Amino acid sequence: MNIKHFIATYLIVLTFWILLSAHFDVFHVGAGIACSAVVAYASHDLMFKDTEKHRLTKTLRFIAYLPWLIYQIVLANIDVAKRALAPSMPIDPQVVTFKTILRSDVARTTLANSITLTPGTVTIDIVDDVFYVHAIAKEPADGLLEGTMERKVAHVFMED
Repeated sequence: MNIKHFIATYLIVLTFWILLSAHFDVFHVGAGIACSAVVAYASHDLMFKDTEKHRLTKTLRFIAYLPWLIYQIVLANIDVAKRALAPSMPIDPQVVTFKTILRSDVARTTLANSITLTPGTVTIDIVDDVFYVHAIAKEPADGLLEGTMERKVAHVFMED
């Protein structure tokens, strides 16, 4: 175990817990300290697995990706609301598959989570290089198949 990675993860998790917690009595603070230590022990290697020199570039690219993702989530929310509120309920559920260009597990997980966060689409499974995604209708499925989100994730993780 790399003690520096453990301590850094512990401090990040504990800080996050403190920022989100509304209880600062002895019991809750003690529980936060203990739970943060357990989480840091279990996950410190995940947070600091990427030791390559491009970590800062990937982090900055990911931060730049977030506003675009949030915008897509808003657009998809509006689309799903329109479909749900329309008297004809233009819903045509389908499962689409596509082969990804992404190589790393982190990039694939980011894409899968981005798809699932976007209303109207849910990542069902990833088998080898193939994504299985449920879409509420043809238009969200087509939008996914055009590959914009995948290319943006590939750019974040320098896989383009």
